[in-house]
Amino acid sequence: MVSNGWIAARRSDWERLDTLTRDVETRGLKTLPAHELRDFGLLYRRAAADLTAVRADRTAQPLADHLNRLVARAHNHVYSGQRTSMLSVWRFLSVDYPRLFRRLWPYVAASLALCLLGALLGTLESIARPQFMRATLGPEMVATIERHEMWTKSVVSAKPQESSAIMTNNITVTFMVFAGGVVAGIPTIFMLFWNGMSVGIIATACKQHGMALDLWSFVAAHGALELPSIFIAGGAGLRIASGLLFPGSLSRRNALAQAGSEAVRLLAGTIPMLFVAGILEAFLSPTSAPRAVKFSVCALLLTCLGYWLSEGGRSTNDGAQEAIAEPA
Repeated sequence: MVSNGWIAARRSDWERLDTLTRDVETRGLKTLPAHELRDFGLLYRRAAADLTAVRADRTAQPLADHLNRLVARAHNHVYSGQRTSMLSVWRFLSVDYPRLFRRLWPYVAASLALCLLGALLGTLESIARPQFMRATLGPEMVATIERHEMWTKSVVSAKPQESSAIMTNNITVTFMVFAGGVVAGIPTIFMLFWNGMSVGIIATACKQHGMALDLWSFVAAHGALELPSIFIAGGAGLRIASGLLFPGSLSRRNALAQAGSEAVRLLAGTIPMLFVAGILEAFLSPTSAPRAVKFSVCALLLTCLGYWLSEGGRSTNDGAQEAIAEPA
């Protein structure tokens, strides 16, 4: 439990950080003299460490909220001038991103639940009303499935071009799911539900025509990264929506800014995943490679993905980074 004496001893540093942060917000970081710039970084790190200590005391929640807002404001300026390097990218992907993912997991879980709900409804509706399934898929795809043919053969004959087109399409879909968060999350919810419903409809049609194994062997390799990317992008969109609709103790503008910053970083981690998924979708998924190979690639990717997101950053003891990674 934090004591009144400890709070009194630290308060002057917090007030000094607040003053410097206001100066930076008003006049810009470059206007600070060298000694104030040094103090700004030092005070920020102290406040981040103090925030970790305060959060351990459940009776100090108002103080924790105050420090969280202060640290969040300062964080944007402390790191705004950092140059991007391979080392910083590696640290983000290996340490910061898994921590951020775990903190925002409830939003990703909600995104996943919407997709699964849509898939369930699509499956049940297709079984109960075959005409609905045929109308949704369209006559061309229905005819292809009835001939027991996969609709992905064209990819095999133009792999380099298709790989680029697939990556572009996947990134576009992912960003649309993410961007829907700024409209109270309504487009995000709709797209997640509809994508899940489409998968349910297609899966049901393929199962009814004895093509379930063909479908899932096609989806397995690239889907191990593509589908989680969509769930994560959906979670990022829902995080933006939560900042807009439920600002809490922050002003709506500040809550949205904080939510947007977190959501953009959450989305950024899907870019390398989509890059790999696009290559696999063009060069492995539609080919005649043994199904065992495709499912093995899927299992390997899911294992690596699960380990990265669940264990990444746990061995790094960085109080400041952990403080920023905690929820507002």
